[in-house]
Amino acid sequence: MVLGLDTCLNACSVAVLDGERVLAHETEVMARGHQERLAPMAERAMQAAGLAFNQLERIGVTVGPGSFTGLRVGLAFAKGLGSALSIPIVAVGTLEALAGETPGLVVAAIDARRDQVYLQGFENGRALMAPDALSVDVAAARLAELSMGREVTLVGSGAPLLAEVLPAAKVVAAEGADARQVARIAAAVRTPTPPRPLYLRAPDAKLPA
Repeated sequence: MVLGLDTCLNACSVAVLDGERVLAHETEVMARGHQERLAPMAERAMQAAGLAFNQLERIGVTVGPGSFTGLRVGLAFAKGLGSALSIPIVAVGTLEALAGETPGLVVAAIDARRDQVYLQGFENGRALMAPDALSVDVAAARLAELSMGREVTLVGSGAPLLAEVLPAAKVVAAEGADARQVARIAAAVRTPTPPRPLYLRAPDAKLPA
């Protein structure tokens, strides 16, 4: 029994899985307010699944890249719940969760603002590169190098920014990662390591002088 959580982007997503079987799933699109919505959504999902929290065996949570505030909301909730239940917390990359189980060559891209994208390529679920923060121009060059004329699926909020490089690519815009994919990835991890935020660039906020 796995609880999947995503709060890294412009959505809040929760899912409960029993193996590959989805018992409950709920997603709300939101730019902010994840902290207020996450716990009630998790509680509703557990009720819909017909489970008590102490029946969970692990928790999967996205750790970034994404919103600095959003990813910490999910991590804090997962760590608190995991500590209370004494079950493992599994860190799942946001880009990996976006790519999910899409077959073939998939490039997950998140609009990072400031003319940048967070980018990672996958082929049949296998990562072809580490997640990176790149300018749109550099990301487009990397995308052309990865594809080499093959069919490509672009997924994520940054996909439209790169679509003109590969006009024939399938574009799947997404406001956030699907918690069902987060739970599936978490269930497959054999040895979970302590989750940490994945920051690919320094925060925009600056301390006062």
